[in-house]
Amino acid sequence: MKPSAPKLLAVAAAGLLVCLVVGTQPSAVAQPRIVGGTAADQPYPFMVSLHSTSGKLFCAGSLVAPDWVVTAGHCVQGKNPNTLTARINSNDNTQGGEEASVAQLVVNPAFDPTAALPGGDIGLIRLAAPVAAAPITVGTVTAPGTATRVLGWGQTCPTPSCGKVSVLLQQLDTHLVAATGCTAAFDPKDELCTDNPGGKSGSCYGDSGGPEIVQVEGQWQVLGVTSRPGNGDATCATAPSIYTSVVAYAAWITSIIAPVTTPTPTPTPTASPTTSPSVSPTPTPTSSPSATSSSTPTSPAPTT
Repeated sequence: MKPSAPKLLAVAAAGLLVCLVVGTQPSAVAQPRIVGGTAADQPYPFMVSLHSTSGKLFCAGSLVAPDWVVTAGHCVQGKNPNTLTARINSNDNTQGGEEASVAQLVVNPAFDPTAALPGGDIGLIRLAAPVAAAPITVGTVTAPGTATRVLGWGQTCPTPSCGKVSVLLQQLDTHLVAATGCTAAFDPKDELCTDNPGGKSGSCYGDSGGPEIVQVEGQWQVLGVTSRPGNGDATCATAPSIYTSVVAYAAWITSIIAPVTTPTPTPTPTASPTTSPSVSPTPTPTSSPSATSSSTPTSPAPTT
């Protein structure tokens, strides 16, 4: 019996998500990267490159708190935090910035790469200690037409294993488009469809987990993380790309990195019963014997 169309889409999507991470491709070379972009023209202190302990780059992320990084769920699902490291605040993924070990990995519980609609592709990484770099804030505007920039490292050619990893960070200016631009399984509630300028530029192998950012009043804000091709094609940038909306998952992120704790009420001490001092009964006065009255002798009546 032939598998159903949704099942085929699910399998194809799962395969593409897996292939976005280094080490899972046939040649084990290609990773997510920007095709058709240019070398980064400024520092991005929040930018994070993710590596195996051997130093091999496999994904990217964004610092959203001094000790937390947001990335794609498929970048960290099934991985051991003890085998990963992060480099923060360096456009060169081989040197500079701050290096940090990883203490914890959290994948959104909705993420299932084998599902017909593989949403929830977002994860968090807790660093072993806070870093000095300035985190990026989460944006709010995700309307089609919003001008954005995508960042990432890796090969700048579009086919798997067609080039070496890019050492220097790449950037590409693009914009959000309507959901209809992404023909692969796509959830407009929590995903962003991002244009491929000129029909040949966009995210690719190695860019997974890297940010889609927007500039608001001179400050960068993160809107999304790189997830997968928007048309299911293994050749990159032939259609818009799908980014998981960080905006849509802002509440979930906050619940993990800054959980609201309900203070335990301090019990009101119970007052000890006050014992009234016992009142000694007032002794009944004992009547003293009547004093003997001295009688004054009656003078005899005068004799007439």
